[in-house]
Amino acid sequence: MTTAANSMFDLSGKVALITGSTRGIGKATALAMAAAGARIIVTSRKEAACADVAAEIAEAGGEALPIPCDVADKAQLMAMADKALARWKRIDVLVCNAAVSPHHGPLHEISEEQIDRLLTTNVKNQLLLCNKVIPGMAKRKDGAVIIISSIAALKGTRRVGGYAITKAADIQMVRSLALEWASHGVRVNGIAPGLIRTDLARALWEDPARLAAALQAYPMDRIGEPEEVASVALFLASKAAAFITGQTLIVDGGSTIANVYS
Repeated sequence: MTTAANSMFDLSGKVALITGSTRGIGKATALAMAAAGARIIVTSRKEAACADVAAEIAEAGGEALPIPCDVADKAQLMAMADKALARWKRIDVLVCNAAVSPHHGPLHEISEEQIDRLLTTNVKNQLLLCNKVIPGMAKRKDGAVIIISSIAALKGTRRVGGYAITKAADIQMVRSLALEWASHGVRVNGIAPGLIRTDLARALWEDPARLAAALQAYPMDRIGEPEEVASVALFLASKAAAFITGQTLIVDGGSTIANVYS
């Protein structure tokens, strides 16, 4: 039975493209949006993984198109968007989730190659994909873009400084794109997750000592789950967030407001 409350989150008839959607936050977002009625473009580097997630969506009664793509490769990225548009003629929701973090350590040890990889994948190609997709949304006077940032963008860090720089750039990309496209009916928002139980953070949350140390900064005394970020992405894509644009919502269990010494 449809109620006024859940109809606000209904994505029936929408097409959602989610990068990096075969695991972690991306997969959880794909499943959540499919459950809300959206047709999903499932994309990541591995063809088999894309097919598996698409099959999972289909088994649950949804519709998905698997298109393998390395978002670090501009040609592949543009071709993926073209294939999606050829299939469904529109993209209503774009979730820029895929990102890389090739360097762990101080910034003075980062290589030029790693800098280029970070900036190309996490910033440049992300903007190029937005520029590819948003004009079509603007023609229909309706669209939602969600860029996954990180609380690393909001703090100093000794280990993932390069990644943090790109995630800070993503937050500014959200603001600027939101201003450019607001009058055309396109909303652009971001999400800055804290520590989430994903493969990217597996080395930390599988190590009891490291996890215990990390949780000192988390007032809820636990890390987040991918579904808890996906639900925010669903909100931002839906009618429920119709008057929200240019914002980056922090999903971190209170980490950024906590003082570990209190």
